Amino acid sequence: MAPAGSELKLGKKVNEGKTKEVYELPDIPGCVLMQSKDQITAGNAARKDRMEGKAAISNTTTSCVFQLLQEAGIKTAFVRKHSDTAFIAAHCEMIPIEWVCRRIATGSFLKRNPGVKEGYKFYPPKIEMFFKDDANNDPQWSEEQLIEAKFSFAGLTIGQTEVDIMARSTQAIFEILEKSWQPQNCTLVDLKIEFGVNILTKEIVLADVIDNDSWRLWPSGDRSQQKDKQSYRDLKEVTPEALQMVKRNFEWVAERVELLLKTKSQGRVVVLMGSPSDLSHCEKIKKACATFGIPCELRVTSAHKGPDETLRIKAEYEGDGIPTVFVAVAGRSNGLGPVMSGNTAYPVVNCPPLSADWGAQDVWSSLRLPSGLGCPTTLSPEGAAQFAAQIFGLNNHLVWAKLRSSMLNTWISLKQADKKLQECTLCLTEVCETV
Repeated sequence: MAPAGSELKLGKKVNEGKTKEVYELPDIPGCVLMQSKDQITAGNAARKDRMEGKAAISNTTTSCVFQLLQEAGIKTAFVRKHSDTAFIAAHCEMIPIEWVCRRIATGSFLKRNPGVKEGYKFYPPKIEMFFKDDANNDPQWSEEQLIEAKFSFAGLTIGQTEVDIMARSTQAIFEILEKSWQPQNCTLVDLKIEFGVNILTKEIVLADVIDNDSWRLWPSGDRSQQKDKQSYRDLKEVTPEALQMVKRNFEWVAERVELLLKTKSQGRVVVLMGSPSDLSHCEKIKKACATFGIPCELRVTSAHKGPDETLRIKAEYEGDGIPTVFVAVAGRSNGLGPVMSGNTAYPVVNCPPLSADWGAQDVWSSLRLPSGLGCPTTLSPEGAAQFAAQIFGLNNHLVWAKLRSSMLNTWISLKQADKKLQECTLCLTEVCETV
């Protein structure tokens, strides 16, 4: 693949929208170039203006958002940023539905739902879908309409399973971005996204763009401070001065969206093993921590044979100010977890490596604890890492995003497995009836 910023050979124009152009890339099979325009529109282009620099602003915003989501584990069409105004994406056949996720009632929702006051909050966030049809002002569709349309893209028919996957993904994507904006003291009010079918993998992925045209952002939760495209929609008259105000809002978002890829929160997992023989069990914990982006250190210490050294190691990690979750890995009689829990205010979780012969008896040393101790027990190394991630995710949006994405991907894999099983059962039934 050509390096970022290098010249790309452009093929035919695949599509052109109000704010972007899409080109085939003959030298990169299965990919396209998404080229942004210096154009801003509203009301299905009833209002349209040139805004110098918007292409670069939108491209920066989209690239950062897709990078955040992709690193969290969300499947997207994004490949990489190519230039100031363009990025490379997987070639998708687009599903002509705009999926909207709302936390706060505002805008068109209020017009379609008279009696609902602006500011009404949805728990869970509300999902809506709109069929992309400019001539009819993108009418709202129901799930049933989408299924009955029997769309097929890149060989994939859009049925109940695919609709469910897009709906679940929309909510997860919104929640990840909502959580990511919170450290900036910015409220994500709603979000509009689109999905496509990757022409090579035949799977549904988040596609198109997510830029400042795609959401409502209210700093400090205050609508009067809005920084999104609504500031352009609300203009009574488009003047050069008004466009500059809108551009400053877009630049404000583009500057801060880069901060979504970072976190000021620190954290680590320290795995204490009672014996070097437990190393393979501990390595599994360390590997699982890495999937959440959490540093993990392994130490050997025995609370039975060297309690003074165990407490010294504990004090070493308490003293540097980095939030720490201790994982105690000790077989047979587990004194390590209870001793740690009784002597630190940091979280401690037991993850004993149980043996086949005495495991059923040994586990009680991790479960039956003296009063005043609070170290839970999980037998799964991956479960111990997830426990730590859930603690750190409370204050680290990047860790939380990986947890939320993992939940979504597990749900999708089960949904797809069920669909495949049903198809196999149907085929088998048809064969039997034929025989």
